[in-house]
Amino acid sequence: MHERLVAALAASIDTERALERVLVQGRPQTLDIRILGPLRAFRGDQELDLGSPPQRAMLAMLLLYEGRVATFEELSAAIWDEEAPSRARARATLHTYVTRLRALLEPDRSNFELLTSGGQGYVLRLPADVLDLTRFDRGIAEAEAARKAGRLREAAESLRASLTLFEGEPLTGIVGPYAERQRAHLAERRLSAIETLMDLELDLGNHAGIVAELIALTADHPLHEGLCAQLMLALYRCGRHSDALNTFTQMRKALIDNLGIEPRPELSTLYQRILAADPTLNSVPARQPQGPKLPGPAQLPADINDFTGRWEVAARLRTLLSAQPVAEGMPLVAISGLAGVGKTALAVHVAHQATEAFPDGQLYADLRAYTDEATRPEFALGGFLRALGMPPDLIPDGLTERSALYRSILAERRILVLLDNAHDADQVSPLLPGSPGCATIVTSRIKLADLPGAHLVELGVMEPDEALSLLSAVAGRERVAAEHSAATDVVTACRFLPLAVRLLAARLAARPSWTVATLAARLAHAQRRPDLLRVGNLSFESPFALAYSQLTPEQARVFRLLSLPNGPDISADAAAALLDLSVSKAEELLESLLDASLLEISGPGRYRLRDTLRPLTRRELDKSERPEDRAAALRRLLGFYLASAQAAHRLAYENSMIADDLVASGVGGTFPSADEAVTWLIVESDLLFATIDQAVASARMGEQLLPVGDLLVAMEPLLDSGAHTREFDRGARAVLAAALTLGDRGSELRSRYVLGRVLFDADKPREAEEQLRRAHELSVEYGEKAITGQVLTALAVVVGRQRRHADALALFDAAMNWYRENGVLTGEALSLSYSARDHLGMGEIEGAIAAAEKGVAMFTEAGSDGGTARARYHLGVVLSRTGRLAGSVYHHLEALAFFRATNQHVWEQRVCLRLAETFITAKRYPEAVHHAEQALIISRDISYPYGEAMSLTVLGNALRELGSTSRSLDCLQQAFDIFSRLSAPEADPLRAILDRTHSVKAGSSDRPISRPE
Repeated sequence: MHERLVAALAASIDTERALERVLVQGRPQTLDIRILGPLRAFRGDQELDLGSPPQRAMLAMLLLYEGRVATFEELSAAIWDEEAPSRARARATLHTYVTRLRALLEPDRSNFELLTSGGQGYVLRLPADVLDLTRFDRGIAEAEAARKAGRLREAAESLRASLTLFEGEPLTGIVGPYAERQRAHLAERRLSAIETLMDLELDLGNHAGIVAELIALTADHPLHEGLCAQLMLALYRCGRHSDALNTFTQMRKALIDNLGIEPRPELSTLYQRILAADPTLNSVPARQPQGPKLPGPAQLPADINDFTGRWEVAARLRTLLSAQPVAEGMPLVAISGLAGVGKTALAVHVAHQATEAFPDGQLYADLRAYTDEATRPEFALGGFLRALGMPPDLIPDGLTERSALYRSILAERRILVLLDNAHDADQVSPLLPGSPGCATIVTSRIKLADLPGAHLVELGVMEPDEALSLLSAVAGRERVAAEHSAATDVVTACRFLPLAVRLLAARLAARPSWTVATLAARLAHAQRRPDLLRVGNLSFESPFALAYSQLTPEQARVFRLLSLPNGPDISADAAAALLDLSVSKAEELLESLLDASLLEISGPGRYRLRDTLRPLTRRELDKSERPEDRAAALRRLLGFYLASAQAAHRLAYENSMIADDLVASGVGGTFPSADEAVTWLIVESDLLFATIDQAVASARMGEQLLPVGDLLVAMEPLLDSGAHTREFDRGARAVLAAALTLGDRGSELRSRYVLGRVLFDADKPREAEEQLRRAHELSVEYGEKAITGQVLTALAVVVGRQRRHADALALFDAAMNWYRENGVLTGEALSLSYSARDHLGMGEIEGAIAAAEKGVAMFTEAGSDGGTARARYHLGVVLSRTGRLAGSVYHHLEALAFFRATNQHVWEQRVCLRLAETFITAKRYPEAVHHAEQALIISRDISYPYGEAMSLTVLGNALRELGSTSRSLDCLQQAFDIFSRLSAPEADPLRAILDRTHSVKAGSSDRPISRPE
């Protein structure tokens, strides 16, 4: 057994050292990443190790997303396809990959700028020219510009240079369905560029120079008719007529044998012309610019000269619309959103910016949806056909005939079509061009998800800075800048809705005597009386009123009740409980509101009421729903969350008595594993705390408060994620205050237990002990069994932290006896594991090791993976302090893998810190730096200042041993500042270290700061 442990430890250490070598060695500055061949990355002349195949697949996807956010679900599907691990484990693994990639891409930074978190995933934004695909795209664009200007030689040279970037098959070695699709797409783009290059060479009269190249290309692509035609023409111009004819014969046979089809008419026509020795085939096209031609239609409405904001989405749409025509089809953009959100303004602005890509003109139609005079498709087509030069007497009457003629006329043109204010896909479809050289923008209040091939863009309200920019552009920049605070109040009161901001800015511009503060004050008054806030015949609330009036009674009720919870969003399951509907019926209604742009998607299966609409919807709620109905809806939601949290607690803490002794008041969700249970708690955390706040505020008797206290305790696994300490503190104190007011001892016990845990995690052991002792007294006084064992164990840990080891061991004994009497093996194991450190504090080394090892064995026997990981942590601490470093590292690495996979970030931070300390003791300082940096990142992510300060201290100690004196001092100074702010005792030895270090040169032999027990 010992030999296997040593071997496993050696393998882990080798991996850590290899990663550390990449992290700490010197690096040139230039970064070069290549995907047009095998995925490779270089820093200067040094090739970087991009890691395992799944990590390489993740990097490839982030690169190909080109600055867009790749969601966790998209990354998981691309990397693992149908064999993906659980959601929690997949996220943990992706986080590990991101950490390693960040270290490779930005090795000298602590604040990463290239690979960052974005929304529900990650985004990689690279500087220009880092990625070979970006350089290829730029070369293709430059070649096209040169070709249009008649500079054919320059265009050909640019294409040849761009094609040299390909180093074989794109994304060689990257597996997964996404990579396969992208590999085919990139190969098709390469082939399209080659075909364009061959056309240019033929136009330049270089037919003899490309014959050999074309022969090789047609051999590689035996069914590509375009390359065949180019080879036939080149051979013909070289006087090799029989070879040209044989080339056609071979192509025809290949098409019939492989596909059962004849060559395209264009290829057959070329064959006939060669057979007839058509002399015009020998002529090279003139290179002078083309003469003037009649202008095409230019029907776009005037652009808004003060258009502001929407920079990111506008840039993305310009790129999409202006891309070179591809076989996949016509670029089609469908912009949806609530009335007044700026759909038309954005569409017109983007269309004007993309006009150069559509030299044959632009068509526009207002389809007038949601009015009594909606434009029929055949009428819009009649206008388009006349604009395209079709005589009115030749325009057919029927919709089908008009649509076919319209597409035929556009087949060889590059036309941009803007269809504004559409009702649905049926109205839009006949108006879509069929040529990939054209493009279409559609705006609608509903999502046109059933419009085939559409790139859907859901437009929300503006960002605050965008809204301020719009206010400044219309009302005057100096005027708004002089009253920034009042201007912020104005746009906030408008809920950042562009229509409202623009109307009020226009009113401000028309009244020079008003200050911005005057407008803000008037607006605040008008919000209390919405009928006073009108500009012309438009009102601030008119978009909402119009959308709300079109809902069915059932949709309107759902819409109103969704404003009742205070959380940021809601899942379909939780909404079903709130609405007292089945999940399928709730989803149906939620999706209908989503299609109407009244809700937003905040994540898979999650819906969010638009911030713009929440106050207005709450007003409708107060008008239409009785107080008792609102209270009943919130009780149903609380019952759902309590039942679900109980199920999560039962899985996260195997065989825990807490979940069984809490009283469920509803039906909740179920989870297939502990990983999924903890992930659910993390995802729902904001809603859970918001529900607690609302339920506490409305509780009028103990019976109403007790489920809230139960929910607080059932959420206990979330405490180990470390990201919600403040929310737990606020929630526990709110429940405690209400419990004392109502005389509810059960809720008081629960809130004091949770508050004690929170205070301990915040490094306030004395305050934690006070709460836990009172909780223990209540459990004894009232015979409360639900959390008695947990209270005793937590109290023992807190007392031990204060170095009262004998008292702590007595409490641990009491806890173990209680667990043993009640048959809770895992509780006994947990108390035993914790007690090992107090045995060590008493100088009982063998007793400490025995207790820790027995704890691991008991958890393993009980089949508790989470308990085993926590017990391994305690065993690792004991082994490290007794000089058994190899065993300590082994157990800590095993525990670390579990905590990362289950998103238990508090425990992950603790283990990383212990590993760093152990590696310092072993004088393996690069490994110590790596793990201390990991602990620091996690501490900051979960807002854990004490952990941040400890991580900085250990990191500073490790860096000093490596000779990085400046960085070491910086870390220690930051740690001292945080400890001082927390009034932590660790500040005093740090102050002494810093004072001495500042007075001597680098290399001081000051002893490192030790971590307290």
